[in-house]
Amino acid sequence: MKFDDLDNKMRVFETAADLCVLPGMFMVARLDGRSFTRLTKDVCPFEAPFDERFRDLMVSTTESLMNCGFRVLYAYTQSDEISLLFDLEEQLFGRKLRKYNSLLAGEASAQFSLKLRQPACFDCRISQLPTSELVVDYFRWRNEDAARNALSAWCYWTLRKDGQNEQQATKRLLGLSVSQKNQLLFQSGINFNDLPNWQKRGVGFYWEEYDRPAMNPITKEKVTARRRRLHTDFDLPMQDDYSQFVRLIVSKPQTPGA
Repeated sequence: MKFDDLDNKMRVFETAADLCVLPGMFMVARLDGRSFTRLTKDVCPFEAPFDERFRDLMVSTTESLMNCGFRVLYAYTQSDEISLLFDLEEQLFGRKLRKYNSLLAGEASAQFSLKLRQPACFDCRISQLPTSELVVDYFRWRNEDAARNALSAWCYWTLRKDGQNEQQATKRLLGLSVSQKNQLLFQSGINFNDLPNWQKRGVGFYWEEYDRPAMNPITKEKVTARRRRLHTDFDLPMQDDYSQFVRLIVSKPQTPGA
């Protein structure tokens, strides 16, 4: 059998399960760290419930994903997860899901591992969202999940540091309301509202334009050039204000090829 014939015959088995995201659908990728509880507690112990060193690893990994060749409009990270919103007109790899899932998971795993100097692994899945409001809902969901997780984590580790074991701390928190958890922290001298916003709301990443002094290469005249840079936001808004914040990003006209 000639090589071209063999090549065509075998590639069918590679591509038979290929799924592509339809035009006009928003794509949001969510990456999660695999076995990160063990990684961050046993292999590379970090301070609980939050450690700026781990936060900075996640921030740096997210910034790498924003600059690895995809047209990402907005990214968000909290805990050991990263979410990426792609430009609606993104056409890279023909919008094949297997390409996005494999490449993004590989990129995140490699970047995080290099920075940590320990092997780490992420998985990836793509949400296909037909409307911009569902995109807003998605990021509102992850933002509110961050707040719930932060409150629970602070309560749990406050109890642990107060001498309770895993079972005792978990049982103590079972069924407590948000106000009761806040009260538990307050009794230990912790005001949840005063904690850093990045712990309660996560971290956002988006592109911003700015003016930079430049020189016209032909006339040698001083001019002002419009450039784009990545902004990392540690003080995201919350609830309805956050929804409006994401809504503005989704609706903002994009520069072709950006």
